[in-house]
Amino acid sequence: MGTTLARLCPPYEKSASQFMDAKVSQTQDRIGVLEELLNERYSVRAFLLKDVDRATIEHVLTTAQRTASWCNSQPWQVIIASGEAKERFRKAIYAEASKGLGDDYDFTPPREYVGVYLERRRESGFQLYNTLGIARGDKMAYARQALENYNFFGAPHVAIIHTNEPLGIYGAIDCGAYVSNFMLAAQALGLGTIPQAALARHSGLIRRHFNLPDDRRVVCGISFGYADHAHKVNSYRTSRASVADTVTFVDE
Repeated sequence: MGTTLARLCPPYEKSASQFMDAKVSQTQDRIGVLEELLNERYSVRAFLLKDVDRATIEHVLTTAQRTASWCNSQPWQVIIASGEAKERFRKAIYAEASKGLGDDYDFTPPREYVGVYLERRRESGFQLYNTLGIARGDKMAYARQALENYNFFGAPHVAIIHTNEPLGIYGAIDCGAYVSNFMLAAQALGLGTIPQAALARHSGLIRRHFNLPDDRRVVCGISFGYADHAHKVNSYRTSRASVADTVTFVDE
């Protein structure tokens, strides 16, 4: 019996070690995939004239539906406009924006950007303008570029994310998590996205256009499709603050 156990133990120990090594490797692979998706994702501002098939869009939506939410309320509702429906919506919202109308956010936008938040905003804006050859201070060119939000940057599809008014800011926060997961799922499936608070500036028009009830609150839009990687506007990447700049560890 002892001899038999002695013969069995070495292979068993080796198998356990191999199992642990495999688990560590699997964990590294999983976090590696997430890191890759986060590092690759960027706000796409030029898309190819190529529709995304319905099965792929539904795959994105099914994946994003696993987003965590307050009390599992899952407060997001999503409108996906494509084809002629997207074009009708684009014309309507572009017309309002180009006339300087709208400005009816359901959720109060930032009062102002100060300090490091202003620095980051300026850096991001100047990266965009420099890439497009827009001179600093050219406010007319800034305005023309801002209007491209309402052309959805040429994307073949646009999603409108809205939530229920009684849920307040927590409903909007949950929707923000959903937006992030939507973008990561799209990235994993080879799509490009851009989240757009600019569309929520026209929440009244959006409710009227899509016949939404009065208790619906527009959080943002997401234009998506296949990125035009050859377009210069998609060539730059924004920076990220370090963990030391954003995190405080309290150990005692």
